[in-house]
Amino acid sequence: MRFNQISRRIVAQVLVDAVLVVLATLTAFALRYDQADPTNLMQQRNILYTLPVLMLLRISSVQLFHLYRIHWRYLSIHDLRLLLGATTLSTGAFFLFLASVGLWRQSDYSWGMQIIDWFINLFLLSGVRILYRQISDADLLRFGAEEVRPRQRALMVGAGDTGEAIARHLKRCPQDGIIPIGFVDDDPLKRRIRIHGLPVLGTTHDIPALAAKHEADIILVAIASASGQVLRDIVSRCEKTTARLCILPSVPEMLETGQSTRPPIRDINIEDLLRREPVRTDMDDIAKYISGQRVLVTGAGGSIGSELCRQICALNPARLLLLGQGENSIFEMEQELIREFGYAPTALIGDVKDRNRLEEIFLHERPTVVFHAAAHKHVPLMEANPQEAVKNNVLGTRNVAELAAQCGVKKFILVSTDKAVNPTSVMGATKRIGEMIIQSMAGAGIGTTEFAAVRFGNVLGSRGSVIPVMRKQIARGGPVTVTHPQMTRYFMTIPEAVQLILQAGTLGRRGQIFILDMGEPVRILDLARDLIRLSGFRPEIDIKIEYTGIRPGEKLHEELLYNEEGKERTAHEKIFVSKCNGVDREALMLDVDRLIRLAREGETPDRLRDEIMRVAHNAFCPPQERASETNVPASEGVPFS
Repeated sequence: MRFNQISRRIVAQVLVDAVLVVLATLTAFALRYDQADPTNLMQQRNILYTLPVLMLLRISSVQLFHLYRIHWRYLSIHDLRLLLGATTLSTGAFFLFLASVGLWRQSDYSWGMQIIDWFINLFLLSGVRILYRQISDADLLRFGAEEVRPRQRALMVGAGDTGEAIARHLKRCPQDGIIPIGFVDDDPLKRRIRIHGLPVLGTTHDIPALAAKHEADIILVAIASASGQVLRDIVSRCEKTTARLCILPSVPEMLETGQSTRPPIRDINIEDLLRREPVRTDMDDIAKYISGQRVLVTGAGGSIGSELCRQICALNPARLLLLGQGENSIFEMEQELIREFGYAPTALIGDVKDRNRLEEIFLHERPTVVFHAAAHKHVPLMEANPQEAVKNNVLGTRNVAELAAQCGVKKFILVSTDKAVNPTSVMGATKRIGEMIIQSMAGAGIGTTEFAAVRFGNVLGSRGSVIPVMRKQIARGGPVTVTHPQMTRYFMTIPEAVQLILQAGTLGRRGQIFILDMGEPVRILDLARDLIRLSGFRPEIDIKIEYTGIRPGEKLHEELLYNEEGKERTAHEKIFVSKCNGVDREALMLDVDRLIRLAREGETPDRLRDEIMRVAHNAFCPPQERASETNVPASEGVPFS
């Protein structure tokens, strides 16, 4: 049955085209030779012998371009271009036919006649198809209006490719219950134009007035390339209306998700949530110390570690060593680098707390650049498990740093955090102690390794961070939980964080701590509201926000520097170096050894937490007498030869 329907449609299209070709040729003769009776002219000139050939060539060319496979209701600009090619091809073929049989000079198909005939054929063949599409759309709209009465009037924000595609879809599918009423767009070249019959009514500044004037029920934001600041401005104007807001993805994103018939809500770009321009670094300078080096990344399966590996791959290292404790994450990272970059790294499973395993890796692989990203970072979890924070963040850092110095590593970069400044949490305090270890080694002149640390704020989108949690809460319909309405944090993206870490290798000398200028701190409450709005919902109306209270170890406001530190500019305008005081390595190692012993012996969490805080806050105190007890030597395992 379906085959018969298709066959009848094709036969009908061929017959219509045949009639139009004959009509076009007769009209061309009448116009070219100014004859009142073109039929008599054809008899006199024996045109009846050549007209069937021309008609056959026209139809064959249309078939050659597969235009009979296209339903006229779905005619596109691309199809019209194909029709232009078919008409031109058949005209050229007919000329060759006349020349080959010696009729070119004997017939009345002169060049002028051929041009007129080509133009009229193109006009009629394309015109009948366009007319059919317009009639089909009108019939469909009438049918849809009878079946489903549309109840939502939509104002489209953005008259670009995405807006055009969405408007076309909505006009062809009234059963979706949405009627597009017009566009708003800030491009002055689009003022007063119409797209699919819909006018561009004004700019984004006019959204409140236009929504009220045209009684819009829904506002569809269809600007695929809009930045976070632009989207926030649009959303703030939409909030002055009673219309529901929906932010749509680009057409390629819709096709990737397989949801092109009913547009999904736009995926939020992490950069949209930054209330500043992303920081850019000089990758050429970074490449100079990475290219040709044997680079070790600890914690290579984590959010920061994995992005480090991706960016290092593009800098042509001699070898990239992925070290991590989780076999699945390391395997996935290894396969991604092979698949995406065509680069086969060396995957290593090991724990930074295991000094013997680290010695084996350093002796065998001989890395020349080390990025130490392995750490426990979850604040509430580390409050409950301080012994693991000490083992991983303190012992692990000391192990990797000391082995790097003994092995002659050129550069060692520690990934730190703003929570290490005036720490109130176990996680922040152990990271501060890690910084102190690096500073002490640099100050004592141990080896030739250039040590540096990189201190930055919360990383948007990293595993276990606030954004993935809030996204899941929004997907469930809320509520979104916020600990305190006034809590603020500094934020950066994962690529920014990694570029800062890499840049530190070009700027660092010995023991320096680098800080990114991340602008003003952002309230977590504002971040939650932005995320809800950019997901297409209204805070407190569609998605509720609940306050859960500050968790153990959390600060209300984070800091990037101690009051005693201060900061100095570097060659990079957005990167600063702290003017930190020196650290007494001998006294620090006594404290570190004591912490490690307490963690290994199962000291009570409260006492261990107190000891961690005492050591971390001794950074800027004058040298004092410290207990000399130590059961853990500063260097364990087989020494390097």
